[in-house]
Amino acid sequence: MSAKETILIIDDEPKILEAVKSYFSMNGYDVLCAVDGKEGVTLFAQHSVSLILLDLMLPGLSGEDFCRKVRRESDVPIIMLTAKVDEANIVNGLNIGADDYVTKPFSLRQLLARVQAVLRRHGGVKAGVYLSYKNLMVDTEKRIVSLNGESLPLTRDEFKILTLLMSRQTKIFTREEILETVKGDDFDGSDRAIDSHIKRLRARIGDNPKAPKYIETVYGMGYRMADI
Repeated sequence: MSAKETILIIDDEPKILEAVKSYFSMNGYDVLCAVDGKEGVTLFAQHSVSLILLDLMLPGLSGEDFCRKVRRESDVPIIMLTAKVDEANIVNGLNIGADDYVTKPFSLRQLLARVQAVLRRHGGVKAGVYLSYKNLMVDTEKRIVSLNGESLPLTRDEFKILTLLMSRQTKIFTREEILETVKGDDFDGSDRAIDSHIKRLRARIGDNPKAPKYIETVYGMGYRMADI
């Protein structure tokens, strides 16, 4: 890594904090540690964070509430650390904005691999970057999309798809690549779900699929920003 990436870990178990901080520091990361959600909010506001490792069972501000709070203002990757192995809790965590999950107990090697995979998926666009295409503008830090200067209300997945396409405007992204960016490696679903996301995204930005100004369908391959 040319510049150190910063990991914020929020967990009320001191042994986990100490082990993760030591292991990730040895592997070239800066690590911030918080013992509860409120301290996590403070550290997140004070530092430029690349990824958050978030225990769901926290005193005070819960992991779920912390995740919702962060998602209102940032698209920073979040990996849940959870002892709740039932599907409903995991699905709920993913639905409120987490990018991945790791169940406790976990190996540090597995956790590092998950972190690196999520960072790769988010590596195309860093926080604080402005992307523009014709009269579309994306503020990746504030998670604001505007058309002709007016903000557009996009869902989290729509924002991720548009940001991905605008980050490399001549590249044709396959449905599989878009799906991995939106849902992650462990998502079990059809890549055709991306077509539905694209359809709704086009409607929000006023794009005509038959004569696209913004998002072009490259038949048999995928999608890219329209080169017209």
